[in-house]
Amino acid sequence: MISRIHLFYSGYVQGIGFRFTAERIALSLNLRGWTKNLGDGRVEVVAEGEKNLLEDFMRQLQKGFLGRYVRDVEVNWEEATGKFESFEIKF
Repeated sequence: MISRIHLFYSGYVQGIGFRFTAERIALSLNLRGWTKNLGDGRVEVVAEGEKNLLEDFMRQLQKGFLGRYVRDVEVNWEEATGKFESFEIKF
């Protein structure tokens, strides 16, 4: 069953490769969706895929060098739309 997660990462998450890392991890897990920087300094992520893969995605984003820059993450589980074809960075 496909699930959807809507995330908002805050802290020092812009200008460190966060979106590019999110894209790389998402593509390696065959997730679909997007990520983008927000004007308030947060990074927004929407991803769809198997729930266990989405949970793995979140774990990978917060481990390693990225984790020390994340102050908080807002996690919202939503109903999947199935409208994404791949995972991309929005500018």
